[in-house]
Amino acid sequence: MQQEVQTYKKMSSEKLWSLPYVFLMVSNALLFMVFEMMLPTLPLFVRTIGGDAAQIGLVTGSFTLSAILVRIFAGVLATKINKKYLLIIGVAICTLTTGAYYLAPNVSILVAIRLVNGAGFGLASTYFATIVAEVIPKERRGEGIGYFGVGETVAISIGPMIGIMLLDLYGYQRLFLGGMAILLLSIMSIFLVKRKVTEEVPLQGVRVKLFEKRVFFPSFLVFFTGFAASGIMSYLSLYALDKNFEQVGLFFFTIAIASFIVRFFSGSLFDKYGPSIILIPGAILSLLGFFVLFNADSNPSFFIAAFLYGFGFGAIFPAIQTWCLNLVEEHQHEDAMASFYNFFDIGIGGGAVLLGLLAAKYSYQAVFLVAMICYIFFLMMYTVYKFRKNMIK
Repeated sequence: MQQEVQTYKKMSSEKLWSLPYVFLMVSNALLFMVFEMMLPTLPLFVRTIGGDAAQIGLVTGSFTLSAILVRIFAGVLATKINKKYLLIIGVAICTLTTGAYYLAPNVSILVAIRLVNGAGFGLASTYFATIVAEVIPKERRGEGIGYFGVGETVAISIGPMIGIMLLDLYGYQRLFLGGMAILLLSIMSIFLVKRKVTEEVPLQGVRVKLFEKRVFFPSFLVFFTGFAASGIMSYLSLYALDKNFEQVGLFFFTIAIASFIVRFFSGSLFDKYGPSIILIPGAILSLLGFFVLFNADSNPSFFIAAFLYGFGFGAIFPAIQTWCLNLVEEHQHEDAMASFYNFFDIGIGGGAVLLGLLAAKYSYQAVFLVAMICYIFFLMMYTVYKFRKNMIK
């Protein structure tokens, strides 16, 4: 035990906060800020150019589809083009398409632009994760990935508010131009990153992969977290309206604050003890959050649910991401992250559709009941996995 503590102290002394790490964190946060700015405002734009509710869903879904498809080629592309340049290309695509939204005369053109935007976001999100993994000391990867996600959490909490504010004050043109300006800052931050390649990439045997087999189990777990999260993202506002809860924005802000807090210590715990100490309590807290939300009958219980869920999800997401990175060699990080993000996005997209059907037939409460079941499955599968792993030992 004393030897383990000494080893951990040695690991913790390695430098984490390098300039490349900070620049990547800022750049990634700016990308997610623009993504979040578009979430509440783009559906309104669809309506102004003549779109209906079904077409709003098409615009939203097309983004996810192209992001998933382009990630399949992430590993092969990294053997032919410098990852830094691929990251710049991804953010540049997002920059140009964000400005192009305003030029769309109808929904069909907007869907086409959205498809291209999704492809850019798919590239950017994958290479952000893999390049930042290069600049983090391997022994502090859980801590580093956890802190890296703090920028995303801040962006998620303020992005929708900034988007709505820009729209109310200046209209759609300046909203989209503002998004472009923020993404240009993101690109400038990437240019300041000096990348050190620590391992030669073997060109032989690198191929297009639908998913990386070695990260299938943790990716399957993140699918369940995405499926459950879609219930919050898609139907919380309508549920709150039915239950006469106030300040829905504060609910999401509470989730962001809880996620922000937990990342300051969950990563170092992962590095010291492994995934179990994060995933099991995180899943239990998320389950409790949905349970409180299901039974909520007052504003205080509404916000308690947000804090519990945010604390659990904020710990689980970077832990599984780090786990996936640790399961493969460095030159396979792209495939691992592609699988991780794709399973999560499929969970989000599939959950939004299936839970919508469930809500239409039963109630919005039923959505959160299914979310609880997702986390029960999560705990059961991880428990079986650990039991079998220990038996093999």
